[in-house]
Amino acid sequence: MKGALTLILLCVLSAWAQIPDVTDVSVTCRTENELTFQWEVENSSYSYTLKTHGKDELNISSSETPVKVQVTSLSPGTKYIFTLYTVFGNAMSNGHIFSEVTVPSAVDSVSVITRSETEIKLQWNKVNNSNDYSYNLKYRNKEHTSISALPTDSTVEHTVESLSAGTEYFFTLYTVFENVTSRGYNFSNVTMPSNVENVMPKLNDTDMILQWNVVPNIDNNTYNYTLEYKDEKRDCINYIAERNEVTCHISDLNPGTNYSFTLYTEFADLRSTGFNFYQITTLSDITGVTVKRSQTSLKISWLKLNNNDIYNYTLQRLGEESEKHFTGSDTLTYTYSSLTPGTEHSFSLFTEVNNTRSKGYSFKNVTSLDCASFNWKVTNSSIEAAVNGCTYVTAQNSTGSGKNDTVDGNMVNLQDLYPGESYTVSLFYDLESEKLLQCSHRLTLVPNSVSHLRCKHHSGGYGLAVTWDYPNGVVNMVQVVVGKQSFNQSYNSEKPQQVEVKGLQAAQWYTVTATSFSGDTRSQTVSINCQTDPAGVIAGVLVFFILIIIICIGVFVWHRYGSAKHNKMPKPPVESKVPNKNNKYVQIPLDKFPEYFQNMSRDENKGFSEEYEDLSSVGKEQPSMAALLPENKDKNRFTNVLAYDSSRVHLSTNDEGDSDYINANYMPGYGNANRQYIAAQGPLPSTVNDFWRMVWEKRSQVIVMVTNCTESGRVKCEQYWPLDFMPRLYGHLLVTKKSEDTFPSWTLREFNVKNKTTSETRTVRHFHFTAWPDHGVPTGTEELIQFRGLIRQHIESSFSAGPTIVHCSAGVGRTGTLIALDVLLQQLDKEKEVGISAFVQQMRLSRPLMVQTESQYVFLHQCIMDTLQPKVVPKSEPLYENTDMIYVNAIALREYEKQC
Repeated sequence: MKGALTLILLCVLSAWAQIPDVTDVSVTCRTENELTFQWEVENSSYSYTLKTHGKDELNISSSETPVKVQVTSLSPGTKYIFTLYTVFGNAMSNGHIFSEVTVPSAVDSVSVITRSETEIKLQWNKVNNSNDYSYNLKYRNKEHTSISALPTDSTVEHTVESLSAGTEYFFTLYTVFENVTSRGYNFSNVTMPSNVENVMPKLNDTDMILQWNVVPNIDNNTYNYTLEYKDEKRDCINYIAERNEVTCHISDLNPGTNYSFTLYTEFADLRSTGFNFYQITTLSDITGVTVKRSQTSLKISWLKLNNNDIYNYTLQRLGEESEKHFTGSDTLTYTYSSLTPGTEHSFSLFTEVNNTRSKGYSFKNVTSLDCASFNWKVTNSSIEAAVNGCTYVTAQNSTGSGKNDTVDGNMVNLQDLYPGESYTVSLFYDLESEKLLQCSHRLTLVPNSVSHLRCKHHSGGYGLAVTWDYPNGVVNMVQVVVGKQSFNQSYNSEKPQQVEVKGLQAAQWYTVTATSFSGDTRSQTVSINCQTDPAGVIAGVLVFFILIIIICIGVFVWHRYGSAKHNKMPKPPVESKVPNKNNKYVQIPLDKFPEYFQNMSRDENKGFSEEYEDLSSVGKEQPSMAALLPENKDKNRFTNVLAYDSSRVHLSTNDEGDSDYINANYMPGYGNANRQYIAAQGPLPSTVNDFWRMVWEKRSQVIVMVTNCTESGRVKCEQYWPLDFMPRLYGHLLVTKKSEDTFPSWTLREFNVKNKTTSETRTVRHFHFTAWPDHGVPTGTEELIQFRGLIRQHIESSFSAGPTIVHCSAGVGRTGTLIALDVLLQQLDKEKEVGISAFVQQMRLSRPLMVQTESQYVFLHQCIMDTLQPKVVPKSEPLYENTDMIYVNAIALREYEKQC
């Protein structure tokens, strides 16, 4: 009984004195493997027991307050349940139950799955492969919370949005469990840079200069740029310009090619998506085209474009289906031939690369004209002609004045010109903004006729004094014809215009005519009838009978006393003005020449053959040392025609390296002068400048050319004058063709020659005989005689200061024949005899092979013969007329009429 009471008493005391639980436990430290708790102690007599779920109990004393307990060896990111008991003696409180979690582990790596200019998609493995964790991402004061993964995935993916392009971001990724975050995983990454917005190109055929603005970014990062095209990459290093521009220069491109480019912006080993654009290089056109014109051809030339061999070229003429294709050389040319004179042609010249053709350069040109081919109608005040292929005409005289007019309906109509004046008529073609010279022609207007032609008695009834008034305009000469006598009177304002005609019959009526001349152009002839003084008839008859008596007495005396002495006393020799150093070459009198010619022609020209053969060795012993010098050998056209040293023409040697040699010799003329002519070979390409130097230094004003530049397909003489009317420089001499008149058998030209060193200018006439075959003779003598007459008239009227230069190809055959013809006709005129063989011998002493062939030697005799044929004196002529004067005047008149 007593024991039961004690037990009940103890139970009551125990219920009254129950041990209290700790109610406020805080965590003072938390790591991945440890938790540190802290609580306040209410009674120092208490002790504590901490029981961890799944772990042993931990007994804790309360020696100090607050009590701190560290629980170790825990797992990261794990939730633990604890029970804290208060112990007193053997008694224990009911226990305070609470839970806490350890710090979760941090993510060990993060990778980028995708990225763009504004987003980065991240991926990492679940920490401990636990689905209980969530994640927080922090960057630039921003936080992305509650990032979770699908329970079925072992990785976590998260896209960070609203980022700036081309920017580096620094991230911290936290693991979160029960609102407890890990220590954090730090990493960085960048967004893709933006593309260039626009590219501005500057182009040519093979180069591009590309410019664009720097791509901006919030951190002002410096970007690089890469340009890709045709599997090539070009790094364009940017630089900061005034306007933040990037420039990229690309060279060695193909012209006219479409290039596809992609321009990337690069930052931190990342490149943008790329800005795509296309650009076509230019394909330039040729613009520097030159056209060399002639009457029937257009020669088109141009230089290769940009000095680059990549280009091909196509030339097309409007109206012609075929195209001309070109490649290669520095200078490209093509000649359109067989064209019609004075026609306009349109062309297009294209450049091509890789089957791409340029837009083309279009141009026009027109073939030139031959002014001599038109039918010019010339009066004393006008020039008219129907023409084609021109739009504008000018006419200028020697002073530079004249007329200019448009060509109306293909008609040239120049009025109010100065009578007798010589005009250079030039035709032009208006081609777009340029006037092209088509041709020029020298025309002389018909001079006015003389006025007030009158005559009076003269010479006691046996002559007339003819006077006249000179007309207005240009008149070089007036030709007065009285009966059979002809007189040429040059104009002189200080002398009366009068011709005294002697040797007429008294009391006879004569037709007196007067014709004005300007150059070769004659006016209408004015005529009057004049009677000689009849008072002289009686006196004339008396004189006649007295003369008859005197003659008879003289004959009687001569027969009686003088015949014996006649054979003893030699006749005084008549001195010939044609050199004759060999007496076996006789002079043939005028009246004996037909018989002489007939005798020499017998048996197939046997006499001529023997005489020509006798001349074959003349002059061969003459030395030609200068011609054989090494520096002069190439200046000789033929090895067997070399200039003799004794008579060769010496050029001046002013400049170092000059040579004084030219294949030319001085030739004798009529009279005492031994340098009236220069016989020269036709210029070679290398001696053209020397030829003009000879013309200038020897003051020659007449050049006679008796060959064509090309004969039978072979070059006989280099063209040594300008083809057109554009000046051309030969050494220091500037030669300009002022006029060119073409006739069936010859062409007459006039050149101005200007010395560039001294500025002195001279006029040179060019007589070009075109109807004489090489090593042969012309078909007839008449044309060559007329041609020689033109030359002789010009020489005598111009008082040429220097020798007349005559040349063919070698300068011996045709050249020698023409020189001999000119000299011998002068001898025939002055001396009434001729020495052909003697003069040929003299020429051959000055230059080899002069009159090169036997046929030319016979032809020379034929010319003399044909000159004599028309001069048979009619039987009706009065016996007492001066037959010599009639002959001389007849020769001059007929030659002059032929020239006109």
